[in-house]
Amino acid sequence: MLLVNVDVISERISNRKAKEVYELITRQTTVSKIDLLDQSGLTVSTLTRLLEELTSQGLILESGFGASTGGRRPILYEKNPAYAYIFGVEISRTLSKLVLVDLGMNKLDTKSWAMTEVMTPEVLIPLIVEEAQRMLTQHQIPTSEVLGMGIGAVGPVDRLSGVILEPSYFPASGWRNVEICQRLSQELGIPTLLDNGANTAILAESWHQRTRSFKHLLYIHAGVGLRSSMVSEGKVIYGAVDMEGSVGQMIIQTDGVAHRNQAGNYGALESYASLYAIEKAARSALKKGKSTILSHMVEDPEQVSYVHIMEALQKNDPLAVEIVTEAATYFGIGLANLLNILHPEKVIIGGPLISGGELFFQTATQVAIRKTYYYPAYQVVFSKGQLGDEALAIGAAVMVMNQLVKA
Repeated sequence: MLLVNVDVISERISNRKAKEVYELITRQTTVSKIDLLDQSGLTVSTLTRLLEELTSQGLILESGFGASTGGRRPILYEKNPAYAYIFGVEISRTLSKLVLVDLGMNKLDTKSWAMTEVMTPEVLIPLIVEEAQRMLTQHQIPTSEVLGMGIGAVGPVDRLSGVILEPSYFPASGWRNVEICQRLSQELGIPTLLDNGANTAILAESWHQRTRSFKHLLYIHAGVGLRSSMVSEGKVIYGAVDMEGSVGQMIIQTDGVAHRNQAGNYGALESYASLYAIEKAARSALKKGKSTILSHMVEDPEQVSYVHIMEALQKNDPLAVEIVTEAATYFGIGLANLLNILHPEKVIIGGPLISGGELFFQTATQVAIRKTYYYPAYQVVFSKGQLGDEALAIGAAVMVMNQLVKA
Protein backbone atom coordinates (compact mmCIF):
# COMPACT_ATOMS: atom_id res chain seq x y z
CA MET A 1 0.00 0.00 0.00
CA LEU A 2 1.33 3.45 -0.92
CA LEU A 3 2.06 6.25 1.57
CA VAL A 4 -0.93 8.62 1.69
CA ASN A 5 -0.03 12.29 1.20
CA VAL A 6 -1.22 14.53 4.04
CA ASP A 7 -2.25 17.18 1.49
CA VAL A 8 -5.47 15.21 0.94
CA ILE A 9 -6.65 16.52 4.31
CA SER A 10 -6.26 20.21 3.47
CA GLU A 11 -7.83 19.62 0.04
CA ARG A 12 -11.14 18.64 1.65
CA ILE A 13 -12.03 22.34 1.97
CA SER A 14 -11.84 23.94 -1.43
CA ASN A 15 -10.58 27.49 -0.93
CA ARG A 16 -8.87 29.79 1.52
CA LYS A 17 -11.96 31.82 2.46
CA ALA A 18 -13.95 28.67 3.15
CA LYS A 19 -11.12 27.49 5.41
CA GLU A 20 -11.18 30.81 7.28
CA VAL A 21 -14.94 30.62 7.87
CA TYR A 22 -14.67 26.98 8.96
CA GLU A 23 -11.90 27.84 11.41
CA LEU A 24 -13.98 30.67 12.89
CA ILE A 25 -16.84 28.22 13.46
CA THR A 26 -14.64 25.54 15.01
CA ARG A 27 -13.13 27.99 17.49
CA GLN A 28 -16.58 28.60 18.99
CA THR A 29 -19.23 26.29 20.36
CA THR A 30 -21.92 27.82 18.16
CA VAL A 31 -21.88 31.06 16.19
CA SER A 32 -24.49 33.07 14.32
CA LYS A 33 -24.24 34.33 10.76
CA ILE A 34 -24.29 37.90 12.10
CA ASP A 35 -21.27 37.23 14.29
CA LEU A 36 -19.49 35.51 11.41
CA LEU A 37 -20.03 38.61 9.27
CA ASP A 38 -18.34 40.74 11.94
CA GLN A 39 -15.49 38.28 12.50
CA SER A 40 -14.76 37.46 8.86
CA GLY A 41 -15.23 40.84 7.17
CA LEU A 42 -16.90 39.08 4.24
CA THR A 43 -19.93 40.33 2.35
CA VAL A 44 -23.33 38.78 3.06
CA SER A 45 -23.45 37.07 -0.34
CA THR A 46 -19.94 35.60 -0.05
CA LEU A 47 -20.50 34.35 3.50
CA THR A 48 -23.88 32.85 2.56
CA ARG A 49 -22.29 30.98 -0.34
CA LEU A 50 -19.46 29.64 1.81
CA LEU A 51 -21.82 28.54 4.59
CA GLU A 52 -23.99 26.70 2.06
CA GLU A 53 -20.87 25.05 0.63
CA LEU A 54 -19.59 23.92 4.04
CA THR A 55 -23.07 22.69 5.03
CA SER A 56 -23.53 20.68 1.83
CA GLN A 57 -20.14 19.00 2.42
CA GLY A 58 -21.26 18.03 5.92
CA LEU A 59 -18.45 20.00 7.58
CA ILE A 60 -20.85 22.23 9.55
CA LEU A 61 -24.40 21.96 10.85
CA GLU A 62 -27.22 24.39 11.46
CA SER A 63 -27.82 24.08 15.20
CA GLY A 64 -30.94 26.07 15.90
CA PHE A 65 -31.56 29.76 16.38
CA GLY A 66 -29.92 32.44 18.51
CA ALA A 67 -31.63 35.14 20.53
CA SER A 68 -33.51 37.76 18.54
CA THR A 69 -32.22 41.34 18.54
CA GLY A 70 -35.47 42.71 17.16
CA GLY A 71 -35.81 40.88 13.84
CA ARG A 72 -35.72 37.25 12.83
CA ARG A 73 -33.78 34.95 15.12
CA PRO A 74 -30.35 34.24 13.59
CA ILE A 75 -29.38 30.73 12.50
CA LEU A 76 -26.57 29.22 14.58
CA TYR A 77 -23.79 27.14 13.06
CA GLU A 78 -21.45 24.59 14.60
CA LYS A 79 -18.84 22.07 13.50
CA ASN A 80 -20.20 18.64 12.55
CA PRO A 81 -18.28 16.22 14.80
CA ALA A 82 -19.44 13.21 12.74
CA TYR A 83 -17.94 14.54 9.50
CA ALA A 84 -14.76 12.52 10.05
CA TYR A 85 -12.77 10.54 12.60
CA ILE A 86 -9.14 10.74 13.67
CA PHE A 87 -6.63 8.48 15.39
CA GLY A 88 -4.27 10.01 17.94
CA VAL A 89 -1.15 8.15 19.07
CA GLU A 90 1.15 8.84 22.00
CA ILE A 91 4.59 7.21 22.06
CA SER A 92 6.30 7.90 25.38
CA ARG A 93 8.98 6.25 27.46
CA THR A 94 6.65 4.61 29.97
CA LEU A 95 3.41 4.21 27.99
CA SER A 96 2.05 4.38 24.47
CA LYS A 97 -1.58 5.02 23.66
CA LEU A 98 -4.02 4.99 20.74
CA VAL A 99 -7.28 6.95 20.80
CA LEU A 100 -10.08 7.22 18.26
CA VAL A 101 -11.97 10.53 18.30
CA ASP A 102 -14.56 12.29 16.19
CA LEU A 103 -13.99 15.76 14.78
CA GLY A 104 -15.23 17.30 18.02
CA MET A 105 -12.39 15.51 19.85
CA ASN A 106 -14.90 13.29 21.62
CA LYS A 107 -13.16 10.03 22.53
CA LEU A 108 -14.78 6.91 21.09
CA ASP A 109 -12.16 4.30 21.99
CA THR A 110 -8.72 3.94 23.54
CA LYS A 111 -5.96 1.38 24.05
CA SER A 112 -2.67 1.61 25.98
CA TRP A 113 0.54 -0.39 26.04
CA ALA A 114 3.28 -0.39 28.69
CA MET A 115 6.64 0.48 27.17
CA THR A 116 8.67 -2.42 28.52
CA GLU A 117 12.08 -3.62 27.38
CA VAL A 118 10.42 -5.77 24.69
CA MET A 119 8.33 -2.95 23.16
CA THR A 120 10.47 -2.25 20.11
CA PRO A 121 9.03 -0.50 17.02
CA GLU A 122 8.68 -3.93 15.39
CA VAL A 123 6.39 -4.97 18.26
CA LEU A 124 4.46 -1.74 18.87
CA ILE A 125 3.67 -0.69 15.29
CA PRO A 126 1.78 -3.93 14.40
CA LEU A 127 -0.13 -3.61 17.69
CA ILE A 128 -1.21 -0.07 16.79
CA VAL A 129 -2.30 -1.18 13.32
CA GLU A 130 -4.26 -4.16 14.64
CA GLU A 131 -6.00 -2.08 17.31
CA ALA A 132 -6.83 0.74 14.88
CA GLN A 133 -8.45 -1.74 12.50
CA ARG A 134 -10.41 -3.29 15.37
CA MET A 135 -11.70 0.14 16.44
CA LEU A 136 -12.90 0.98 12.95
CA THR A 137 -14.67 -2.36 12.63
CA GLN A 138 -16.28 -2.12 16.06
CA HIS A 139 -17.55 1.43 15.48
CA GLN A 140 -18.52 0.69 11.85
CA ILE A 141 -16.36 3.50 10.46
CA PRO A 142 -15.11 3.11 6.87
CA THR A 143 -11.54 4.13 6.16
CA SER A 144 -12.84 6.85 3.83
CA GLU A 145 -14.25 8.66 6.88
CA VAL A 146 -10.90 8.65 8.71
CA LEU A 147 -9.20 12.02 8.35
CA GLY A 148 -5.82 10.65 9.37
CA MET A 149 -3.57 9.63 12.25
CA GLY A 150 -1.49 11.98 14.39
CA ILE A 151 1.48 10.84 16.46
CA GLY A 152 2.96 12.64 19.47
CA ALA A 153 6.30 11.01 20.29
CA VAL A 154 9.28 11.53 22.52
CA GLY A 155 11.71 13.80 20.68
CA PRO A 156 13.80 14.60 18.93
CA VAL A 157 11.70 14.00 15.84
CA ASP A 158 11.78 15.14 12.24
CA ARG A 159 8.16 16.12 11.88
CA LEU A 160 8.47 16.95 8.16
CA SER A 161 9.73 13.50 7.18
CA GLY A 162 7.80 11.71 9.93
CA VAL A 163 10.84 10.12 11.58
CA ILE A 164 11.53 9.54 15.29
CA LEU A 165 15.23 10.38 15.49
CA GLU A 166 17.19 9.59 18.65
CA PRO A 167 14.99 9.48 21.77
CA SER A 168 16.79 8.78 25.04
CA TYR A 169 15.90 6.37 27.85
CA PHE A 170 13.52 4.05 26.00
CA PRO A 171 13.41 0.68 27.80
CA ALA A 172 13.47 -1.16 24.46
CA SER A 173 16.05 -0.89 21.70
CA GLY A 174 15.44 0.02 18.08
CA TRP A 175 13.86 3.47 18.52
CA ARG A 176 16.46 5.32 16.48
CA ASN A 177 15.55 6.71 13.05
CA VAL A 178 12.11 5.06 12.99
CA GLU A 179 10.06 6.02 9.91
CA ILE A 180 6.89 5.86 11.96
CA CYS A 181 4.61 7.86 9.63
CA GLN A 182 5.53 5.92 6.52
CA ARG A 183 5.02 2.56 8.22
CA LEU A 184 1.64 3.38 9.76
CA SER A 185 0.35 5.16 6.66
CA GLN A 186 1.26 2.22 4.46
CA GLU A 187 -0.41 -0.28 6.79
CA LEU A 188 -3.62 1.68 7.38
CA GLY A 189 -3.98 3.63 4.13
CA ILE A 190 -4.51 6.99 5.84
CA PRO A 191 -2.47 10.23 6.10
CA THR A 192 -0.14 10.25 9.11
CA LEU A 193 1.53 13.20 10.86
CA LEU A 194 4.23 13.37 13.55
CA ASP A 195 5.29 15.92 16.15
CA ASN A 196 6.91 15.70 19.55
CA GLY A 197 4.60 14.87 22.42
CA ALA A 198 4.98 18.17 24.25
CA ASN A 199 3.70 20.01 21.17
CA THR A 200 0.72 17.71 20.74
CA ALA A 201 -0.14 17.97 24.44
CA ILE A 202 -0.27 21.76 24.33
CA LEU A 203 -2.33 21.61 21.13
CA ALA A 204 -4.88 19.53 23.02
CA GLU A 205 -4.99 21.89 25.99
CA SER A 206 -5.17 24.94 23.72
CA TRP A 207 -8.05 23.37 21.78
CA HIS A 208 -9.86 22.49 25.00
CA GLN A 209 -9.60 26.13 26.13
CA ARG A 210 -10.20 27.68 22.69
CA THR A 211 -13.20 29.76 23.83
CA ARG A 212 -11.22 31.40 26.64
CA SER A 213 -8.93 34.40 26.53
CA PHE A 214 -5.51 32.75 27.04
CA LYS A 215 -3.30 33.55 24.05
CA HIS A 216 0.13 32.42 25.28
CA LEU A 217 0.36 28.96 26.85
CA LEU A 218 3.44 27.12 28.11
CA TYR A 219 3.35 23.35 28.61
CA ILE A 220 5.89 21.26 30.54
CA HIS A 221 5.82 17.48 30.77
CA ALA A 222 7.73 16.26 33.83
CA GLY A 223 8.58 12.58 33.88
CA VAL A 224 11.59 10.48 32.91
CA GLY A 225 12.82 13.67 31.26
CA LEU A 226 11.54 17.23 30.97
CA ARG A 227 9.74 18.30 27.80
CA SER A 228 8.27 21.68 26.93
CA SER A 229 6.37 23.55 24.24
CA MET A 230 4.60 26.86 23.79
CA VAL A 231 1.52 28.05 21.93
CA SER A 232 0.95 31.68 20.93
CA GLU A 233 -2.34 32.75 19.33
CA GLY A 234 -3.27 29.08 18.87
CA LYS A 235 -0.05 28.22 16.99
CA VAL A 236 2.83 26.07 18.25
CA ILE A 237 6.15 27.94 18.41
CA TYR A 238 8.86 26.05 16.53
CA GLY A 239 12.60 26.65 16.57
CA ALA A 240 15.27 25.76 14.05
CA VAL A 241 15.49 22.27 15.58
CA ASP A 242 13.16 20.13 17.69
CA MET A 243 13.42 21.88 21.07
CA GLU A 244 11.23 19.50 23.07
CA GLY A 245 13.85 18.29 25.56
CA SER A 246 15.85 21.51 25.79
CA VAL A 247 14.23 22.66 29.03
CA GLY A 248 15.78 19.68 30.80
CA GLN A 249 19.24 20.94 29.82
CA MET A 250 18.73 24.32 31.51
CA ILE A 251 21.75 24.80 33.84
CA ILE A 252 20.73 25.61 37.40
CA GLN A 253 23.96 24.56 39.19
CA THR A 254 27.17 25.47 37.39
CA ASP A 255 29.17 23.13 39.62
CA GLY A 256 26.38 20.57 39.70
CA VAL A 257 26.24 16.86 39.02
CA ALA A 258 26.91 15.29 35.65
CA HIS A 259 23.91 14.48 33.49
CA ARG A 260 23.18 10.77 33.19
CA ASN A 261 23.40 11.21 29.43
CA GLN A 262 27.07 12.10 28.95
CA ALA A 263 26.12 14.53 26.18
CA GLY A 264 23.98 16.50 28.64
CA ASN A 265 25.00 19.55 30.65
CA TYR A 266 26.55 19.50 34.10
CA GLY A 267 24.08 20.88 36.61
CA ALA A 268 21.13 20.48 34.23
CA LEU A 269 17.60 20.83 35.61
CA GLU A 270 16.75 17.29 34.52
CA SER A 271 19.46 15.96 36.85
CA TYR A 272 17.59 17.41 39.84
CA ALA A 273 13.90 17.27 38.86
CA SER A 274 12.88 14.08 37.03
CA LEU A 275 11.86 10.52 37.82
CA TYR A 276 15.49 9.54 37.46
CA ALA A 277 16.65 12.24 39.90
CA ILE A 278 14.06 11.28 42.52
CA GLU A 279 14.87 7.57 42.26
CA LYS A 280 18.60 8.31 42.44
CA ALA A 281 18.15 10.41 45.60
CA ALA A 282 16.09 7.67 47.26
CA ARG A 283 18.61 4.95 46.44
CA SER A 284 21.46 7.08 47.75
CA ALA A 285 19.60 7.73 51.02
CA LEU A 286 18.87 4.04 51.51
CA LYS A 287 22.54 3.15 50.97
CA LYS A 288 23.43 5.66 53.68
CA GLY A 289 21.08 3.89 56.06
CA LYS A 290 18.53 6.69 56.48
CA SER A 291 15.35 5.80 58.30
CA THR A 292 12.45 5.32 55.89
CA ILE A 293 9.65 2.88 55.17
CA LEU A 294 11.23 2.45 51.74
CA SER A 295 13.72 0.07 53.36
CA HIS A 296 10.83 -2.32 54.06
CA MET A 297 9.59 -2.26 50.47
CA VAL A 298 12.73 -3.52 48.73
CA GLU A 299 15.66 -5.75 49.62
CA ASP A 300 18.17 -3.86 47.49
CA PRO A 301 18.29 -0.01 47.33
CA GLU A 302 18.78 -0.27 43.56
CA GLN A 303 15.28 -1.76 43.33
CA VAL A 304 13.58 1.42 44.58
CA SER A 305 11.33 2.91 41.94
CA TYR A 306 9.18 6.01 41.64
CA VAL A 307 6.12 3.88 42.44
CA HIS A 308 7.67 2.93 45.80
CA ILE A 309 8.48 6.56 46.56
CA MET A 310 4.91 7.67 45.76
CA GLU A 311 3.55 4.96 48.04
CA ALA A 312 5.84 6.17 50.83
CA LEU A 313 4.83 9.77 50.13
CA GLN A 314 1.15 8.91 50.57
CA LYS A 315 2.07 7.57 54.02
CA ASN A 316 3.91 10.83 54.83
CA ASP A 317 7.29 9.14 55.03
CA PRO A 318 9.72 11.95 55.99
CA LEU A 319 12.41 10.87 53.51
CA ALA A 320 9.95 10.65 50.61
CA VAL A 321 8.55 14.09 51.49
CA GLU A 322 12.08 15.54 51.65
CA ILE A 323 13.17 14.05 48.30
CA VAL A 324 10.04 15.11 46.40
CA THR A 325 10.10 18.59 47.95
CA GLU A 326 13.72 19.10 46.94
CA ALA A 327 13.07 17.96 43.36
CA ALA A 328 10.01 20.22 43.16
CA THR A 329 12.03 23.17 44.46
CA TYR A 330 14.60 22.73 41.70
CA PHE A 331 11.80 22.36 39.17
CA GLY A 332 10.27 25.60 40.47
CA ILE A 333 13.58 27.41 39.93
CA GLY A 334 13.68 26.21 36.33
CA LEU A 335 10.06 27.17 35.87
CA ALA A 336 10.78 30.68 37.18
CA ASN A 337 13.55 31.04 34.59
CA LEU A 338 11.07 30.19 31.84
CA LEU A 339 8.49 32.64 33.22
CA ASN A 340 11.06 35.43 33.37
CA ILE A 341 11.98 34.86 29.71
CA LEU A 342 8.71 33.85 28.03
CA HIS A 343 5.99 35.46 30.20
CA PRO A 344 3.17 33.05 29.30
CA GLU A 345 -0.34 33.79 30.54
CA LYS A 346 -0.88 30.20 31.60
CA VAL A 347 1.44 27.30 32.42
CA ILE A 348 0.17 23.74 32.11
CA ILE A 349 2.25 21.08 33.84
CA GLY A 350 1.67 17.40 33.15
CA GLY A 351 3.42 14.05 33.40
CA PRO A 352 4.12 11.45 36.09
CA LEU A 353 5.71 13.91 38.53
CA ILE A 354 2.50 15.93 38.57
CA SER A 355 0.03 13.03 38.61
CA GLY A 356 1.90 11.54 41.58
CA GLY A 357 0.33 13.97 44.06
CA GLU A 358 -0.16 17.58 45.10
CA LEU A 359 3.19 18.08 46.87
CA PHE A 360 5.31 18.42 43.72
CA PHE A 361 2.88 20.73 41.91
CA GLN A 362 2.22 23.02 44.88
CA THR A 363 5.88 23.29 45.90
CA ALA A 364 7.11 23.95 42.36
CA THR A 365 4.53 26.62 41.54
CA GLN A 366 5.04 28.43 44.84
CA VAL A 367 8.82 28.54 44.28
CA ALA A 368 8.28 29.76 40.72
CA ILE A 369 5.99 32.59 41.84
CA ARG A 370 8.49 33.76 44.49
CA LYS A 371 11.28 33.89 41.92
CA THR A 372 9.32 35.52 39.10
CA TYR A 373 10.80 38.96 38.53
CA TYR A 374 7.70 41.00 37.73
CA TYR A 375 5.42 39.36 40.28
CA PRO A 376 2.81 40.48 41.37
CA ALA A 377 2.39 42.86 38.41
CA TYR A 378 2.81 39.85 36.12
CA GLN A 379 0.22 37.23 37.03
CA VAL A 380 0.41 33.70 35.64
CA VAL A 381 -2.12 30.89 35.95
CA PHE A 382 -0.82 27.40 36.77
CA SER A 383 -2.78 24.30 35.85
CA LYS A 384 -2.42 20.54 35.69
CA GLY A 385 -4.37 20.71 32.45
CA GLN A 386 -7.86 19.60 31.64
CA LEU A 387 -7.04 16.42 29.72
CA GLY A 388 -4.54 14.71 32.02
CA ASP A 389 -3.01 11.54 30.61
CA GLU A 390 -5.07 11.89 27.42
CA ALA A 391 -3.44 15.18 26.36
CA LEU A 392 -0.62 13.86 24.16
CA ALA A 393 -2.80 11.47 22.14
CA ILE A 394 -5.77 13.87 21.85
CA GLY A 395 -3.39 16.63 20.78
CA ALA A 396 -1.99 14.39 18.06
CA ALA A 397 -5.55 14.15 16.71
CA VAL A 398 -5.95 17.95 16.96
CA MET A 399 -2.80 18.26 14.82
CA VAL A 400 -4.50 16.26 12.07
CA MET A 401 -7.74 18.23 12.40
CA ASN A 402 -5.80 21.49 11.99
CA GLN A 403 -4.70 20.35 8.54
CA LEU A 404 -8.25 20.97 7.32
CA VAL A 405 -7.69 24.72 7.45
CA LYS A 406 -4.09 24.69 6.30
CA ALA A 407 -3.65 26.82 3.20
